[in-house]
Amino acid sequence: MLWLSKDVETATGGYAVTNWFATGISIDTRTIQVGELFVALKDQRDGHDFVATALANGACAALVSRVPDGIDKNAPLLIVSDVLAALLDMAQFARARTKAVVIGVTGSVGKTSTKEMLKTILSMSGKVHVAEKSFNNHWGVPLTLARMPMDVDFAVIEIGMNNPGEIRPLAKLANLDVAIVLNVSAVHLKSFKNVHEIAYAKSEIFENLSSKATAIVNNDLPLTSVMMKIIKKVDAKVITFGHAINSDYRLIETKRQNEKTISHVMINGVNTTFNFHAEGNHFAMNALAAIAAAQVAGASLSKIIQALSDWKAPAGRGERQLIKFSSGCIELIDESYNANPASMAAALEVLANSETLGSKIAVLGEMGELGSEELSYHVKLASLDVITHIDIFHLVGPMMQSMYEALPIKKRGLWVETTDELVLQIRSLLSVNDIVMVKGSNYTRFSKIVEAIKKFDA
Repeated sequence: MLWLSKDVETATGGYAVTNWFATGISIDTRTIQVGELFVALKDQRDGHDFVATALANGACAALVSRVPDGIDKNAPLLIVSDVLAALLDMAQFARARTKAVVIGVTGSVGKTSTKEMLKTILSMSGKVHVAEKSFNNHWGVPLTLARMPMDVDFAVIEIGMNNPGEIRPLAKLANLDVAIVLNVSAVHLKSFKNVHEIAYAKSEIFENLSSKATAIVNNDLPLTSVMMKIIKKVDAKVITFGHAINSDYRLIETKRQNEKTISHVMINGVNTTFNFHAEGNHFAMNALAAIAAAQVAGASLSKIIQALSDWKAPAGRGERQLIKFSSGCIELIDESYNANPASMAAALEVLANSETLGSKIAVLGEMGELGSEELSYHVKLASLDVITHIDIFHLVGPMMQSMYEALPIKKRGLWVETTDELVLQIRSLLSVNDIVMVKGSNYTRFSKIVEAIKKFDA
C-alpha cells in the first residue's frame, strides 16, 4: 500500500470522489499495473484522454484536473487544480515521511550507470528505491519520489537538465542527504554559452544541501573550484574523487581482465581493489563516486565491493555480446544509448583497447545538442589518440561527414546520411572475428543498427 486517497488529498489539497488505496503510480496506460494510481500528466499528449483506458486496465484511481469526457462523475478520481503541481506535492509528502538516505546523481554523462551501481551495491545493506529508466526531468524526479515507499533505507534520484535552473528545484524537492556531480562536459550546448556555464548549472545540486549533507565532487575537472565555492556557502561536507593525487577516493589504474574492469584505488589513503562486469576507465570513475556515496549512507566497504563485482552496465551502455556470423562470430559492443563528445571518446577508448583476431570497427552516429560549434566537435573525434588503434569507421549523418573527411583515408569506411541506409548494408560491412562498436545520439535511432546485428544470430 503506497498511497491512501486521504493522504493524496492531504498532500495535494485535492478532492477524492471515492476512497481507495494505490500500490503504485503510473503515467503510462501501456504498462500500468492493477492497483496503481494513474497520473494524467499533459506532455506530448494529454493524459486525461487515457483515463478510461487506465481504469479499464485496473488502475485504482486517476489523478486529474477535470472529469474527462465519457467518465462517470462517481468514478475513482482525485481532482486537483494542476496535475503536475499535485505530483510535486505528492513527491514532497513522500520525501517527508521517509527516513531513507536520499542520494542525488547528476553529471554530463554516466548518471544512469551510476544510479544502477548504487542500486546494486546498496541492496546488500537495505531496501533501495531508484528512478525507473532515466526518469530525471521535471516530471521524472517527482514521479520517482512519489513512488518511494515509506520503509526504504536508501533512495537514488537521477537529476538531469537541458537548460539552466532545471536542477535547482528538483534537488530542493528531493532534499538530498548526498549529492554527486560525476563530471562536466560539452553537452546541451544549445542552451549554454560554454562548459563553464554547464558547471554552474550542475552545481545547482549543491545549493540546498544542509550542513549535515555530503557533496561528492569529481576532483579532476578544470571547473571543480566552481563547485567547491557553492558547497562552501552551504557548509556541506565534501568528498572528492578522481585521478588527482589529493582526491579522497583516488583512481590509480584500471585494467581489463576478460570482460571485467579491475580497478586499483586509494580510499582515504588505503589501497583497495574492486572489479565489475563492464569496461572502461569512465565506469571506474563512476564507481568511485558510488562507493563514496554508499559509505556515507552507512554501507560497509566490504559489502560494497562484493556487490559491485556483480554489476553490469545497463543496456546500450557498453554491453558486449558474441553474435553468430557466417562460419564464426563477431563481437558487438552496444553503446547505442546516446552520445556526446565525452562518452564518444570513452567508448572509442574501450574499442581501441579490445582484442580481436579481426578488425576493430566503429559505427558512429551524430552527437546532438552541441550548439554553434557542433561540426567542430565531430571533426575533433578524428584527432583522438585512440583513432590509431581502430581499423575502420562507418559513419551516419550530415555532421558525421565532417569527421569522415578528417579521418585518414585508410580508416574511412562507409558514410551514409541516415540510420536506415546503414541498417540495410551493415551485414556486408562486417567479417568473421570483427569487433564492432555502435554509438550515436538517441535521435539517430542507432538501436536499430544494434537490433539488425543481433538478428544475425537468429
